[in-house]
Amino acid sequence: MRNFQEKNKWQKFFESKPALVVLSLFVLFFAWSVFGFWSKMEDTYENKRLAAVRVEELKTEKQKLSGHISKLSTDVGVEETLRTKFGLSKEGEEVIVIIEDENNQNEPQEGKSGGILSFFKNWFK
Repeated sequence: MRNFQEKNKWQKFFESKPALVVLSLFVLFFAWSVFGFWSKMEDTYENKRLAAVRVEELKTEKQKLSGHISKLSTDVGVEETLRTKFGLSKEGEEVIVIIEDENNQNEPQEGKSGGILSFFKNWFK
């Protein structure tokens, strides 16, 4: 009988309002912790996906650079690179440099009508 009374005593304690409030607070605290862990886990998955994309980009860039390196290991590749980047030429070759006149492009062409605004601008010059 005494054992039954002791069990009944604990049962009354856990069913009391203060004990239920404390237990509810513990449950809420743990639920909040699980929610925080869940959001961190989602951030981790997103970072992992971004890292995988970056790794793929770096792999393609590595392949591209390896191709450039192998091209530069040949005489033809070195010559082509020097010609395009530095404008060098072989002995006996001549280089023609074409320079465009930038002032000509900005000026309006004669004979074209620019409308009424152009009329007043030319009138008050």
